[in-house]
Amino acid sequence: MKYTILNIIVLIGLSLLLSGAVYSGYRLAGVSAEREQVKEDYSLSNSVSFGLFSIDQWRDRITDVLSSQIQDFHITKAQQKDLLVMVEKQMHELISKTVAEINQPQKGLGGKLKKLAFNTLVDSAELQAQVKPFAKTVVAKISSPESEKRLKNIAGSKVNQLTKQIYDSVSVANYTVTKYVYKKYKVSNPVAFNQRIDQRLSALKIQLIQYVCIMLGCVLLALLLWFSLRKQVHMQTPLFVFALIFAMVMLITGSLLPVIEVDARIQSLDLGLLNGKVEFKNQVLFYQSKSILGVVETLIAQSKPDAIVVGILILLFILILPLLRLIAKGIYVLSPQKFGGNGIVRYLTFELGKWDMSDVMIVGMLMTYIGLNGILKSQLSNLNIHSESLNVITSNGTSLQPGYFIFAGYVFFAALLSYILKRVSPHDGL
Repeated sequence: MKYTILNIIVLIGLSLLLSGAVYSGYRLAGVSAEREQVKEDYSLSNSVSFGLFSIDQWRDRITDVLSSQIQDFHITKAQQKDLLVMVEKQMHELISKTVAEINQPQKGLGGKLKKLAFNTLVDSAELQAQVKPFAKTVVAKISSPESEKRLKNIAGSKVNQLTKQIYDSVSVANYTVTKYVYKKYKVSNPVAFNQRIDQRLSALKIQLIQYVCIMLGCVLLALLLWFSLRKQVHMQTPLFVFALIFAMVMLITGSLLPVIEVDARIQSLDLGLLNGKVEFKNQVLFYQSKSILGVVETLIAQSKPDAIVVGILILLFILILPLLRLIAKGIYVLSPQKFGGNGIVRYLTFELGKWDMSDVMIVGMLMTYIGLNGILKSQLSNLNIHSESLNVITSNGTSLQPGYFIFAGYVFFAALLSYILKRVSPHDGL
């Protein structure tokens, strides 16, 4: 077979495009793995188990509010007036009660002598008149800076004593996880950690979009190049082989990359308490990211026979049969006329598609995404609360991941290849 210089240039161009697709798949695998690890670190550090559901976290936040209120404690002028009225009232009542008890009829000699001495030496009206200046002295003493400082110290010590008695069993695990992730991302506090994670996730998302576009772009350019050479019969076989390799790269990449990510979290919870605020931010309720191969591994690893059977069926009809069909098509187009007409080869090439369920998998994953997204939105919306004392805002981050789009691209490309093969079959005279 004779190739012109132009044909050789075309094959070199296809080789470059194939290299670009392979490199994109390699980078997608690396970036996706890093992104999944970052998300897992973030989810672990911000898990509700270590935050909203932790007694230690509530204790620390409530203690901060109480300590702040204690330190800001000060008796105002209005409060001093109210306190003065209360002290005067209590002292008047106390004097009246004491005088009444003493003036009661006494049976014994001692009681009568005490009553006589009291009435002789004490003027109850004069005693009542001394209440107001004495009450002012008491209130002034209580309102002094020294007394306020003493009250703050007493209240603070009681709060500290109480908080030492409140703890849960996750404090050690929380400390270990926090120390690990802070050291890993070179931060020292939650705010810096969350900012670093957000920045890294944004950068990784951009990279994923870029490499998905590069891979699909390489496949599209190869397809356009093939279309432009559709009339060159001698080039159809090598072009078809290149197309099969492109499809194989997409199949492998799409099966290894995450296809669906489920991320449900409480974005913020603000609880008003004693003129203060107890806050929890970015509390992750659930996070999971799975690839098609990851789903198969999870199912097969289960102890239930039905889960194992489902995992094997997915592996067989979604991954193994599509790969076997691509290999069979390559054998068919490259084999001599006699071998290409073999019944087994033709069956694997043309008839095995009846058992290929990769297109069903695409629809199934899409319906799963729609269903999960709808359920999470409904459930999380029930947690949204807006009141004077409590505000809760939830967030649903469920999304389709690059693996889905690559695998969907493979399904459409493989269907196109089956159609083209019937048109350019080297063994049917077409």
